[in-house]
Amino acid sequence: MEWMDAVNILISLLVIIVLQFAGMLVFSWMTPFDDMEELKQGNTAVGLAMGGKFLSTAIILGVAAFTNSSIWHMGLWFVIGYACLLAAYWIFEWATPNLTLHEQLKKGNTAVGTLLACVYVGMGFAVSSLII
Repeated sequence: MEWMDAVNILISLLVIIVLQFAGMLVFSWMTPFDDMEELKQGNTAVGLAMGGKFLSTAIILGVAAFTNSSIWHMGLWFVIGYACLLAAYWIFEWATPNLTLHEQLKKGNTAVGTLLACVYVGMGFAVSSLII
């Protein structure tokens, strides 16, 4: 392996880490409560939902990195996939008018946290299958 290959791998790794954490930051802005504070208090429902978010963004990012040789294309596909994850949350929120997701998470409803984690991971797999 040439030194340029090693540099490209390091740059790709850095971009992946930045995109992963940027995605988590955007997700944290979507909730009207402090995710990290809820985790400190032991809110399992929030932990499950955050885990699903992290895993789903990692799935999309991993497939985008694997299928694209350009960092720009990888980033573009990540943004498209991530927009689909955000849309999935808002569509799910809209489709369940008697169940306000963020309120249930704040209350520690683990059933909602588990369901949201599965929705995120399922969407991550579904969207990643479309990445070319």
